[in-house]
Amino acid sequence: MSEVTKTQEAPEAPVRKGGPTRSWLRFLSPDRGHWLWIVLVIALILPFQLVPFRVFQLTMVLVYAVALLGLNLLVGHGGQISLGHGAFFAVGAYTAAIMMDRWDTPYLLTLPVAAAVAFVLGLGLGVPAARLHGLYLALVTLAIAIFLVPLLKRFEDFTGGSMGLTLAKPQPPAWSGLAEDQWLYFLALAVAVAAFALVAGLLRSRVGRALHALRDNEIAAEVMGVRLAFYKTLAFAWSALLAGAAGCVYTWVIGFVSPDSFTVNLSITLLAGIVVGGLGSQAGPVLGGLFVMFVPSFAQDVNKGAPGVIFGLLIIVVMYVAPTGLAGLAGRAARSFNRTLRKE
Repeated sequence: MSEVTKTQEAPEAPVRKGGPTRSWLRFLSPDRGHWLWIVLVIALILPFQLVPFRVFQLTMVLVYAVALLGLNLLVGHGGQISLGHGAFFAVGAYTAAIMMDRWDTPYLLTLPVAAAVAFVLGLGLGVPAARLHGLYLALVTLAIAIFLVPLLKRFEDFTGGSMGLTLAKPQPPAWSGLAEDQWLYFLALAVAVAAFALVAGLLRSRVGRALHALRDNEIAAEVMGVRLAFYKTLAFAWSALLAGAAGCVYTWVIGFVSPDSFTVNLSITLLAGIVVGGLGSQAGPVLGGLFVMFVPSFAQDVNKGAPGVIFGLLIIVVMYVAPTGLAGLAGRAARSFNRTLRKE
């Protein structure tokens, strides 16, 4: 072979170092959806590895995650504000409780009814909300959360008044072989998975694109043909539907509802939860649910005299460390870890 032919041969391809590591990095990248399946598998295993009280706590995390998913749709994706999300949560809880207590309705049938009632009320609120912005919208939604508690106490024949309603919790079917706490956990998990799938499909549709356009710039969105009032109303309705579904599952899990469980503090806590979890992110509602469930009890253990002070300080610290929420912090940590491994 001549020297010319040898020089024209293609150079030997360099050996890539860390091939398996790179493939795992691509698999576990925060931009991919594989981690959702990992989380789901872990969620299916956990109730068989934990004591009943911890299973109950995780069940409540799922309940709050569904409620925060609706709030994230409204605030994180739609750019609206709501200080009355706890009111829709209460509507779903009381709808299920009244149906189960007064009319002996099977508990599974209460879920679509509670979600539908909350959806209609959210639709009604969304009509005036479509004309309001900023502080005015926040005040209107706050007013709803304020007058709900005395309203529930007034209709004692249905709501049980100040004493509330005590209900029997759903019992696991004999064929399942599950304990009560495990059955309630899987009911909450099924509702959460369905809710997250629903919102994911909604955000990929024209509705999701319209909500993002509203959030980024209302004037530009209107110029592009987005109907502002329609999509704002729809965002409130969908948000209320998810809160109502979460309230229904709350009734199943707790087996008791009373007006004092749904004060303004609930709405404020939910709003703080989704901001801390991460507005507009997929993991935000789950992280926010963990925050809403565990941080108040932690604050109570630290200072029984003023748990609100500890709770507020923790929110300030989290916002200082992670301005985009815990989901943004986790995403930055994962990307930094990936870059470190690529350099090795």
